[in-house]
Amino acid sequence: MTTMANKSLTLILDQGSHASRAIVFNAQGEKITEASMAVETLRQGDRVELDAIALVDSLKKVALDAYDQLGAEQGHLKTAGLATQRSNIVCWRKSDYTALSPILSWQDRRAEDKLKNADFTYIQSKTGLFANAHYGASKMAWCLEHISEVNTAAELHDLGIGPMASYLASRLTNSTALADPANASRTLLWNIHTRNWDEELCRFFGIDKSILPPCVTSDYGFGFLSLRDRQIPLRIVSGDLSAAAFLNGLPQKDTAYITLGTGAFVQRIIDEPGLHAPLLDGVLWSSADRQLFSLEGTVNGAGSAISWLAEQHGIAEETIFQHVEQWLADIQNPPLFLNAVSGIGSPLWCAHETPGFDRDASLPEQVTAVLESILFLLILNMQVMHESLPRAQCINISGGLSSIKGFCRKLADLSGLPVQCNLETEGTALGLAYLLTGFPTTWPAKFIVFEPALNTGLSKRYAEWMLFVRDSVSEYCRYFKSSDRDMAHQMQPRPEYQYPV
Repeated sequence: MTTMANKSLTLILDQGSHASRAIVFNAQGEKITEASMAVETLRQGDRVELDAIALVDSLKKVALDAYDQLGAEQGHLKTAGLATQRSNIVCWRKSDYTALSPILSWQDRRAEDKLKNADFTYIQSKTGLFANAHYGASKMAWCLEHISEVNTAAELHDLGIGPMASYLASRLTNSTALADPANASRTLLWNIHTRNWDEELCRFFGIDKSILPPCVTSDYGFGFLSLRDRQIPLRIVSGDLSAAAFLNGLPQKDTAYITLGTGAFVQRIIDEPGLHAPLLDGVLWSSADRQLFSLEGTVNGAGSAISWLAEQHGIAEETIFQHVEQWLADIQNPPLFLNAVSGIGSPLWCAHETPGFDRDASLPEQVTAVLESILFLLILNMQVMHESLPRAQCINISGGLSSIKGFCRKLADLSGLPVQCNLETEGTALGLAYLLTGFPTTWPAKFIVFEPALNTGLSKRYAEWMLFVRDSVSEYCRYFKSSDRDMAHQMQPRPEYQYPV
């Protein structure tokens, strides 16, 4: 017999760099309805922006579309959640929530000079982050300095500034802006130990703490969405990567979770935050009775690297994806690619390298090289993780690029680990549905498994790529400067990544 509780539905709003999505799930994690709307990301050099009003409107539209599709089942919709890109920030007028700035994307690096006098070890000890311009604080300081409307609002004590998620949630519910832990923790202003804004960090970046939204828990309750004649509680707000870790249920310590979107990210569960330079400590969940943290590596150029390559050739991305499986299978000796699209993330942290290949090559060869560079950076991050954590026993992968079977196969071969490739690519939405359902003991885990095989050519290219990167990156690369170990040793591939022992 089906109970009313089992018939409860949840609405997930997922705001990404390419689209805003709304998906309704039932209590068993099954997708019931969905709607999406493309959004535009504007790029000009180091500047990467989104239109705040357009994002609010897109989320309202897809939420209503997904709700209307429910028809007679609308009465079973009980709760909603919102997941967004982390590290995006925006400024608004507190009195009427008018946006005073564009949304500055996590990919935006315009304010890097604000970090030139930063004590990186001190900042990481408080925030868990390796300080860089992708996070919100330096961009907030830039807005205060360069946008007159923001400065005027500050003088009138009418300025709000903070994570994009805070602004979107408040506009969607017509309620006070609040800061959830996953998004607040990506500002360089949030203390991962006290779970609140840090006075000293605010002073360093010149941010008045009073203009930041109050910090709350992940499940605090963020107001009510108006859907026709219904008021649906927006119960959870989180970051996209934080939610994605739960797509198969409660994340496991022996699994490396990889999400492939605009960027690529690898996460491992840790008990407590601590100094893990040059990687990142993240917040997966923070409520009154449960805290979950992750150790994270970030690859800035994943889907964005494919977009960059398509733009270089003046072709549509769809053209690449139509042929990518065949190219990955056929190309045996691709060039090497320095994947500096939006800057090189962990563990190298080089913000201003120029993307490029080590030799001239055809489009199929370049596509293969770009995808292998994403793979190589993920493996490098996993190597560094294994210096602090036991070696992972498997990899769980989701996100748009995870649908490329050739990529998953190469990931298994090079890591020496089985790769669980989720059939549901919308990992963020499914993970947030799990959280909204209340951490159920059973949750769907639908994936295909790629077992590792001997791939000497790929292992050889990885070793060559390591040397290529070592010789290509700037002398200002912080990973090298901050480490006492010899650079060549750092860039040497580890034996366990050549083939599974």
